[in-house]
Amino acid sequence: MYLSLSDWRGRKSETRATAPPFKLAPVILALGVTSLLTDISSESVAAVLPLYITASLGLSTIAYGFVDGIYQGISSSVRIAAGWTADRTGSQKWIAFAGYGLSALARMALLVADGFGSLAAVIAVDRVGKGIRTAPRDALIRFAAQPEHIGRSFGVHRMLDTVGAALGPVLAFVILLVIPNGYRVVFIASLAFAVIGVAVLGLFVPNERRRHPATAREPRPGWRDVNTPAMRRLLLVAGALGLLTVGDGFLYLVLQSRTSFAAEWFPLLYVGTNVAYLLLAIPMGRLADRWGRTRVFIAGHGALLAAYVSAVLPWAGLPATLATLALLGAFYAATDGVLAALAGLLSPQRAAASGIAAAQTVVAVARLISSTGFGLLWYAVGGAPALWIMAAGLVLVLPLAVLLLRAAQGAGVQTAAQSVP
Repeated sequence: MYLSLSDWRGRKSETRATAPPFKLAPVILALGVTSLLTDISSESVAAVLPLYITASLGLSTIAYGFVDGIYQGISSSVRIAAGWTADRTGSQKWIAFAGYGLSALARMALLVADGFGSLAAVIAVDRVGKGIRTAPRDALIRFAAQPEHIGRSFGVHRMLDTVGAALGPVLAFVILLVIPNGYRVVFIASLAFAVIGVAVLGLFVPNERRRHPATAREPRPGWRDVNTPAMRRLLLVAGALGLLTVGDGFLYLVLQSRTSFAAEWFPLLYVGTNVAYLLLAIPMGRLADRWGRTRVFIAGHGALLAAYVSAVLPWAGLPATLATLALLGAFYAATDGVLAALAGLLSPQRAAASGIAAAQTVVAVARLISSTGFGLLWYAVGGAPALWIMAAGLVLVLPLAVLLLRAAQGAGVQTAAQSVP
């Protein structure tokens, strides 16, 4: 059955007229508060980790690069498995609870980690917990949301999550301002917020078991649904650009080494990036819908290139710092959600989650390799020269990425047309 344009408009107007008013489910609010508290916990630690490793523990940038690589990439190694387990068992709440609880235990272990090996192990456990909780938590949001307002419900959750990401570095800044070298105090506060977040989830989110039985009509998604020419091109581009993406902490260390601002101000760099991300996320999403997702995705990496240049140009100081933070926030706003949208659109509907997870996994693994490699590069040639090398790599790869994404779009449209009965 086909609808004319006028019929479609009529249906759309009717849907708008009959849609119930938006009501935020208590479950989503509780999950949002849990994420807010957990992000305060995790981001307060992340904001001091570069200085803690290199200044307090006296380890090299190679060690920090390895730890940052774990922080960036290891969560994706269990994300797909956790989502599959939640769907199979129907225990979305308790699998999410296990993930949040594992991260809280890692915060406790962080208090006694005083060497490279123990610190790397604690960070790995924390990020595995994040990988376990993400998909089941998002499934709980999906189940609790009104069908007509799913996007808005997720938006409320992400807003609370981002507020926590901005407050965490502020907490670390205040503690270091009052207590110089008070890294342990930051870790104690982080543990407290993590425990409260787990308690909110356990007490205020009901355990509604939801399973998705397979039907004879709908085939199970498989690797062949994701292993298409369009997706292969997208994953190649995402992986190549991920290899050239330097972790935030490294950029901040470059800024700190060139401007020599006091260590207690270091966490505010994370606040600046998160605020820029928060302000630009919705405008970038609207721009992607109007101008094109691939264009915005490429432009976001252009902003990353500009952030590298801003961080190493001779005009060091407050203007360079603010420009770098704004550009880095623009990069995240233009790429995080846009990549997921591209992967979802280039995958069949029944395998959209698998396609998105595949893209996120490729990016995470690439950034893990990038962080480790950049730490070695910094040790060999210095921070600023290493950034120039990464910037040169982006200049070379971006034109190829444009060509591959255009080809991916064409292949995706052709595949979609062939799949229509």
